Amino acid sequence: MAKPKLAVWKFASCDGCQLTLLDCEDELLEIAGALEIAQFLEATSAIDDGPYDISLVEGSITTAHDAERIRAIREKSDVLITIGACATAGGIQSLRNFADVEAFTSAVYAHPEFISTLETSTAISDHVTVDFELRGCPVSKHQLLELITATLAGRVPRVPKVSQCTECKLNGTVCVMVAKGTPCLGPVTQAGCGNLCPSHGRGCYGCFGPKENPNPQALSAQLADLGMEPRELRDIYRTFNAGAPAFAEESKSHE
Repeated sequence: MAKPKLAVWKFASCDGCQLTLLDCEDELLEIAGALEIAQFLEATSAIDDGPYDISLVEGSITTAHDAERIRAIREKSDVLITIGACATAGGIQSLRNFADVEAFTSAVYAHPEFISTLETSTAISDHVTVDFELRGCPVSKHQLLELITATLAGRVPRVPKVSQCTECKLNGTVCVMVAKGTPCLGPVTQAGCGNLCPSHGRGCYGCFGPKENPNPQALSAQLADLGMEPRELRDIYRTFNAGAPAFAEESKSHE
């Protein structure tokens, strides 16, 4: 039997999530044994025009050309999975969504008239149907392997939808917001990073985006009690997942 064909695609991004797949090392060899890597320019120059059984997509849509390209990829992919904050929420580049893009291009480029870009940076799901979204900046190696394995097996991936606070408690990490008054997005952020920042005494930066049914209004009230000003409350939601609707709406309420 022919192996399922896997394609990995890049849009506007830093390549970090693709590198996470390459960092799987030994596990990647097993994946390569179970799949035919038909398209993955980060790893090989081989190109297969498809169709594809699974497409992993990194990066956000920031140009009209990319909006056309993702539609073509969707048509050739049985299963399309977005990986990382850029693909699932527009990424750090979605900060443009709150500002004047022409002002940015005029300040950065000597000839801004040559720049062809959209006014916004948006998630892949804003343009095509997505079968699964894997959060993170970058994604978790373990979650990525689970996702690929589950997709090959035809089952639902075991990816948690609980908050980072749950992960802190499971790891015995003392709450930095309660113990030290450190601002933390843990209560509204999906778990998955392995409790990285809180375990080192830092607040969560929201790398994995909003958890299922977040309540950022309640968190903002608590952060305000800790002394955060409106501008600080606005900015704390405008990082890797600034374009995620729950974070974007809450940040706008503090402008």
